[in-house]
Amino acid sequence: MGPPVPRRRRGPAAPRAGLGHAVRIIAGSRKGARIFAPRGTDTRPTGDRVREAAFNLIGPGGAEDAKVLDLFAGSGAMGLEALSRGAAHATFVESDRDACRAINRNLDKLGLDDATVLCQDALTALRADARAGTRYDLVLVDPPYRRFSSLQNVLIQHLPEILAPHGLLLVETGSDTDEPDLPPLAKRTSRRYGAARLTLFEPQGP
Repeated sequence: MGPPVPRRRRGPAAPRAGLGHAVRIIAGSRKGARIFAPRGTDTRPTGDRVREAAFNLIGPGGAEDAKVLDLFAGSGAMGLEALSRGAAHATFVESDRDACRAINRNLDKLGLDDATVLCQDALTALRADARAGTRYDLVLVDPPYRRFSSLQNVLIQHLPEILAPHGLLLVETGSDTDEPDLPPLAKRTSRRYGAARLTLFEPQGP
């Protein structure tokens, strides 16, 4: 894997006030550090319990040295957790400007530079990565629960193209929905945790 790509800021600078919803990094070099999401209901940070469960599903060392994509990143909690656990680089994609400010603030607070923040539509970024032939070792997808069914066809089209041959894809959806399917990716497991469902995918074997 090549050298880490330095963080490039995209979008507005982070303000010092107006952030809430504190959650904590679960493990790794920044364990216990608080991170923040914008106030209001537009951003739903993945809570500590669900995030811990997600990385348990990914497995020990699953983020280490990985090139990570955090799609529909929100506060960036999932990608920040991956960086704390040793990811080589994380790309955060989020269209909400307040959430982009929160991600940049969190990166600054935690002293994490191996990141890129793209303040743009997630599907636009996904299509661009697919056209460019970009591949990720770990892809984290957490769209608004109510939108997943309408996004599923586009995700099916492009997610397999950006996942590295031995990569993993984790999708968070609402627990009251059916298990998602993203063919041709193989489903390793799907489990409920409170209001969330976590589903882990991997490329089909030979």
